[in-house]
Amino acid sequence: MPEENSVRFAVIGAGAWGTAVAAHLARKNQRTMLVTRRPEHAVAMQLARENRDYLPGIKLPENLAVTSDLRAALLETDVALVASPSHALREWCGQMKAVLADADRLRLFISLVKGLEIGTHLRPSEVMEQILPGVNVATLTGPTNAAEVARGLPAAMVLAVKRPEAFVDRVQSAMSGTTLRIYTSDDLPGAEYGACLKNIYAIAAGFCDGLKLGDNAKAALLTRSLTEMVRVGEALGAKKETFYGLSGFGDLVATCHGPWSRNREFGQRIGEGKTVEELMAGRKTVVEGHRSADAFHGLCLQKGITAPIMTEVHSILYAGKKPAEALHALMTRELKRETHTPFPSSATRG
Repeated sequence: MPEENSVRFAVIGAGAWGTAVAAHLARKNQRTMLVTRRPEHAVAMQLARENRDYLPGIKLPENLAVTSDLRAALLETDVALVASPSHALREWCGQMKAVLADADRLRLFISLVKGLEIGTHLRPSEVMEQILPGVNVATLTGPTNAAEVARGLPAAMVLAVKRPEAFVDRVQSAMSGTTLRIYTSDDLPGAEYGACLKNIYAIAAGFCDGLKLGDNAKAALLTRSLTEMVRVGEALGAKKETFYGLSGFGDLVATCHGPWSRNREFGQRIGEGKTVEELMAGRKTVVEGHRSADAFHGLCLQKGITAPIMTEVHSILYAGKKPAEALHALMTRELKRETHTPFPSSATRG
């Protein structure tokens, strides 16, 4: 039976992460529908009770409904969680807009997307606001691996909301449980920027692994990457303290060290000698850090923000620079003093 504080959820997008979140909600006896892009994918999941394409080996709860009928799902839901690659978000929002006028129950759109839109540099929630005007938008992010969440291993995340409302407290309670603890935040830009930026630095951590540079180098890289995340985030209007939390430091550590991390593994393969073209050819899963590096590099140039690690990652991914050459460039930059306060207050200081 549904819990007393039950909220109806629709998870839009049946990749690994969307499936994991939907499975968690269903295990909590929240009424949940998982919406696939392809009808044949929905049928396959219904029959197998497993997402063999993106999350193999994990059985779906029997009470989790799977469908490709977006309209039907939105008409029956209170909260829509959008779990798509960043480049597909605008298309999904366009489809949802056609249903919005009839979706009387729908009160909150939550992005599970971790990447800026190429060209516009918009955050996921900004894309949703642009296409779905008037809706309350949020992001759910933090150090979470899809397979671990789907299996019910302990994790914590942050739900950052544009307009904090009493209903958000209900959503927080409905999503939280003994295996997933949800915190709330009013710094939506900071949570989204942290979720995007950490993928770029996870690729850099992968370079360290591929080049076999050792633990000292990787620890130094993560420390300076966090400094750079704060600098970039503050310059773009986020709160510094957000980057100390789950969507910043927490997500950075998990994604830079986890053997499951697609972004870290992508960087490792490049460090071992593979080319970007080889790794992207015929790829089924998305490496968001690859796109984010391009989007943030352009945004930093536009805003005059200094981000040396990001600049070198971009040069490797988009200009063919060798990882060893990028390391040399970083190690031979002008020597500086580490401040007593953890992060410099100036947004453009190197």
